Amino acid sequence: MERSLGAYLISTDPDRLDLDAIFAYLSGESYWAKGRPRDQVVRGIENSLPFGVYRDGEQVGFARIVTDYATFAWLADVYVLEAHRGHGLGKALVEAVVEHPAVSALPRILLATADAHRLYEQYGFVPLRGDERFMAIEARTLTESYVREEGC
Repeated sequence: MERSLGAYLISTDPDRLDLDAIFAYLSGESYWAKGRPRDQVVRGIENSLPFGVYRDGEQVGFARIVTDYATFAWLADVYVLEAHRGHGLGKALVEAVVEHPAVSALPRILLATADAHRLYEQYGFVPLRGDERFMAIEARTLTESYVREEGC
């Protein structure tokens, strides 16, 4: 999938991705992935449907969908570099994600945000307050008891 927005291009072609640029933003500038190791960033992208935003071939934004392609998707790692904000790229990126054929028919798409609620509300996202059905295991380390000496 490719979509143009003036001088910008949104593409799901994984060969266009600049993994170094994505890693630099996520691990260095984002509040949600600060300090995330490069191998985790790359592995996450490899196991997701990626959306890159480009200007003149330079990576200026990114988002990814983690999904089973049947019932559920998680929208993650959404960003547009500050120098390129104000051109409608965030809106165009979210729109490209929710309208993508692999995503548009899914019954549930989730995300987490600390500061972009108004952006996502424009595309049908609503807060999930008081929904006790959602549970999580918070960050666990490899030294915990569920990891055995065999590496399992």
